[in-house]
Formats: sequence, C-alpha cells, structure tokens
Amino acid sequence: MCFRGYSFYEMTKDGTTLEKFIREFGAYLENERNLSPHTKRNYLVDLNQFRGFLEDQDILPGGRLDQIDHMVIRSFLSSLYRKKAKRSTVSRKVAALRSFFNFLVRRGRIKQSPAEMVQSPRTDKYLPVSLSVDEVFSLLKVTFGDDPAGRRDRAILELIYSSGVRVGELTGLNLGDIDLDQGVMKVRGKGKKERIVPVGRPAISALSAYLVKRKELIRARAENYLEAPIFVNRRGTRLTERSVARIVEKYIRMSGVNKRVGPHTLRHSFATHLLDAGADLRVIQELLGHESLSTTQKYTAVSVSRLMEVYDKSHPRAK
Repeated sequence: MCFRGYSFYEMTKDGTTLEKFIREFGAYLENERNLSPHTKRNYLVDLNQFRGFLEDQDILPGGRLDQIDHMVIRSFLSSLYRKKAKRSTVSRKVAALRSFFNFLVRRGRIKQSPAEMVQSPRTDKYLPVSLSVDEVFSLLKVTFGDDPAGRRDRAILELIYSSGVRVGELTGLNLGDIDLDQGVMKVRGKGKKERIVPVGRPAISALSAYLVKRKELIRARAENYLEAPIFVNRRGTRLTERSVARIVEKYIRMSGVNKRVGPHTLRHSFATHLLDAGADLRVIQELLGHESLSTTQKYTAVSVSRLMEVYDKSHPRAK
C-alpha cells in the first residue's frame, strides 16, 4: 500500500518518512557528533539495513515509529545471527540503533527508545597480530628505491612503527604537523581529538630524505604549506588509506616475512614492543590515542602469551 509515493511502512504518524529521519540523523552526526567518518558511514549503513528489514517484514503497522519495540529490534538482530554476522558487527548495529532512537527521543518524535532494553552481545576476544622485533627489522631492511616513491614508502613504514599512528591518522598528516627538529608530530585521531606523539630518529631521517624529493611528486603545484599533505601519490594528491595498505603488503612480500600484515599490524607491533620493554600501560594508551585503558590492555595478553611461548621453548621443566 502506498501513500504519495512512499510505501506504507515508511510513514510516521505525521507523514514523515523513516528514510528522512535517517537523513536528519546523518546530518546530526556530521554537524554535532565528533565521530570518525568511518563510524558515521557505518551507522547510516546499519540504519538503512534496519529499514530494509522493516520493509521485508512488513513492520510499522499504520506507519507509526512508536510501534517499533525492543522485540522488533531483537528480531532484526536474530536475522543477523542467522546470516552468520560477527558479534562485533551486531554490537555496532545495536550502538547505531541506540544512538538513532535516542536522537528521535530528543527531537520529540518518540517518547522512549526501544533500544534501551536491547543488550549488546559480548564481543569476540582476539589477540592483535604483531611482528617480532626481528621481523620489523627485516621489513625495514628491504631495499627501497631512491626515487620519490621509494623514499616515501620507507618514511611511511618507519613512521607507523615509530609512532604507532593509525593509517587514517597517517594519511591525514599535513606538513605543518611535523616538527623534524623536535622529533614530534601532531596527530588528529578519532573524534577529531589531537595528540602529540614522539617520532624516533630513523623515522625523522627517512621523512627528511622523502621531503627533499616530495616536490618532484607535487610538480610545482601551489599549496598551503601548513595544510598540504605530507604523503602524496604520483598525481601529487593525498595518499589514501588503501594505497598505504598496498605499500605495506608490497614490502612485507619483499621482506620474506610469512604473515598477513597490514598497516595496523605495525601499530600493534609498536605497542607490543613498548610493553615488552617495560613501558607503562597508560603511556602506551596516550601514545595510541585510546580513550579507554581497557582497549590498550589487550596488549598485555599478547605480552603474556609471548612470555608463555618463550617459557615453553626454553625451560627444561616447562612440559
């Protein structure tokens, strides 16, 4: 059944479509919430998937949003489990629905959020993959070209391992964010939060060597120095996260390290090696830009597992 071109399930009691509410929520996320672009995009995908579920199940009788209750949401989550969705994925969708319905409550569209009574699933625990110190050194000993791209690639690998930045933070770096003399850089993390992180001498040296030849990639393009991207592609524009992932994959193959490695693996290695060397967990939390210490604590499990591995291999009475 349709009304003015909209399917009946979409209509709320005042004639506003659910799709329009989702668009309004998207504008709210864009303008008022300090969420990463990745999180915003996923939230909107999740909400539109929920909207599709309502359509398939012919839910929203009479077109009233307030007839969505916690049982409807649980039915949606059950459909995800039947499709073998990961717990972490389901947990994110619950977070998206909670945020959306709370938004509708604040706007006076519904009286109470139906997502309040829905619990998030326990997320699967996993140990982050990291490289050993020897494997990192093998990676950084690969022969890099002396052209602008080769110097850039070395600087990228050195910088991720030296500072532990996320790949999105790396690609977002501008020339004005790095102080080569002081060996520090300003990083814009999740939620647009800024932090200052130290950079080791080998990374500073690799960056300096790259910046000498960076102008060959830019080809005399006019740019605002402070806001110009540090890492650029052959067209002289900002390097993408996917391009960085391909760069890491390329040199991992060249190094002979037999592991599936991406940029985040180098970040994990940075944290694990600091912890193994005795660094304080709260210092590592600050360096990584984690909001919660519990996020950083997963590296203690990695460290303990390595201790057990060494113990099992080395102690004569371990087994």
